[in-house]
Amino acid sequence: MSLLSSLNQALIDKLGPLGPLIAVGGFGLLLVLLVLPTMLKKQVDPLDKIKAQAASAAPKAASNQQTLRKADKTDKLQKFATFLEPQDAEELSSSRLNMMRAGYRSKNSVRAFHFAQFALGIGFLLIGVVYALFISTTGDIGTKTLVLSTIGPGAAGYYLPQYWIKRRTQERQGQITSGFPDALDMLLVCVEAGQSLDQSILRVSKEIRAGYPALAEEFEIVGQEVKAGKERVLVLKDMAERVGLTDVSSFVTVLVQSATFGTSIADALRVYAAEMRDKRVMRAEEKANTLPTKLTLGTMMFTVPPLMIILVGPSIYSVATTLGKG
Repeated sequence: MSLLSSLNQALIDKLGPLGPLIAVGGFGLLLVLLVLPTMLKKQVDPLDKIKAQAASAAPKAASNQQTLRKADKTDKLQKFATFLEPQDAEELSSSRLNMMRAGYRSKNSVRAFHFAQFALGIGFLLIGVVYALFISTTGDIGTKTLVLSTIGPGAAGYYLPQYWIKRRTQERQGQITSGFPDALDMLLVCVEAGQSLDQSILRVSKEIRAGYPALAEEFEIVGQEVKAGKERVLVLKDMAERVGLTDVSSFVTVLVQSATFGTSIADALRVYAAEMRDKRVMRAEEKANTLPTKLTLGTMMFTVPPLMIILVGPSIYSVATTLGKG
């Protein structure tokens, strides 16, 4: 007991009143870091052993060809796939869709996203611990302040990638919404000039790349997938799912119905392009109508106080002067 008492007193003398708690927390964090590699170690699947044996029996030429290929940089995260990727198929599909809507189409984007969450959360948590230790040595702090300074940065680091993906998705969807009416007009011109729909989509993707790169990328994917032999209806539906906008979904529905019933694609595009132009004008008018409401608060904050000072200030000064003389 004397040894524990002396150790406790030494920690209090060096780290302050919370010295024993900080020591216990640091020891626990050290144990977690020591155990984490063992928990994340991927177990060898017997099926993988069979595949490895079959690969070793392949011709030497094939093995030499494999060694000449460049290794993917994200392969370092492969052994942590079970930890960094959702194991539920539906959840994994939803995560991939969110990443594609943000513009990240790599097959390892979900894994990289969860790795960024894990790394930033742990990194910011360590920064918070260091900051809490620093302020605890400079003076007495409350338990609430200590907890917030430690847990707050960790939570911020964990949710920072989610905020980034959300902002990227909003920016891409806004860019697609802004450029969609112009793209439809160009698509109508190309179709009426005699080009096929697939050729028109590729041509429009080249023309609008400078102004609307996100929409150009989506059109280019559609054109390349159709060139590769995929059915056009499925390609268009995939584009509508990737983008996640009502305007694009309605456009895909119009094209699918036109192809199903055999109507003219040019007539369908003409009607829908006119509707998209009207919707763009309505969105502009909506923003213009909400502008006075947004300016009301600023007008009250920066106009009313100076006006009150100018009108009431002299009266208050005269009253104060009169009372001072009296």
